[in-house]
Amino acid sequence: MNILIFGPNGSGKGTQGAIIQKKYHVAHVESGGIFRQNIKGGTDLGMKAKEYIDRGELVPDSITIPMILDKLKENACSEGWLLDGFPRNVAQAEALDKALKEAKLKLDYVIEIKLDRQIAKERIMGRRLCVNDNNHPNHIAFDAIKPVEKDGKLVCRVCGGELNTRADDQDEAAIDKRHDIYYNDTTGTTAAVNYFKALSGPKFISVDGSKSIDEVSQALLSELN
Repeated sequence: MNILIFGPNGSGKGTQGAIIQKKYHVAHVESGGIFRQNIKGGTDLGMKAKEYIDRGELVPDSITIPMILDKLKENACSEGWLLDGFPRNVAQAEALDKALKEAKLKLDYVIEIKLDRQIAKERIMGRRLCVNDNNHPNHIAFDAIKPVEKDGKLVCRVCGGELNTRADDQDEAAIDKRHDIYYNDTTGTTAAVNYFKALSGPKFISVDGSKSIDEVSQALLSELN
């Protein structure tokens, strides 16, 4: 089962991705992690990517997509994968679709978690990150995933680890900048979503991200088979 998942920052995409990964035993493939793996491993593509990153420039798709394909071909992905964090715009969507087909890697499902932009912003500002695992969901506004209190401070509800916040999660201008890219339906990530939605191959699944975690996961899992 090979899956591509989309959702704006704050939509619960990471939480739902973890649920899918656990149930179907697919590998979680995240674009940022691929960069770190290649740079740390000193691969040719990683070294090329590092040159752009060190200059503060975006890594071109001609480097990013081959890194993603290499990852998807690893033994760890032989039972399936969940690709998260790429593509971010319609040009990348077109390039990824072409590359997957040329590599004979079938895309089975495309998931979109839809969420109102203002709600997404409020969710981002309330989330807390576990220092042990960022995929441990903690949020001060949702009872189901609210951190627990220990010795007068809030700690991770899953493992008891220390919690912190990303600086840009508390910066409304930074949030707006990220969302400007995602919600752009002409060239941005929403345009990429619509590109895959129009394809005849993979099954497209769209769910309402404003629902509870359980409701969203049930809606998703009912469509995956």
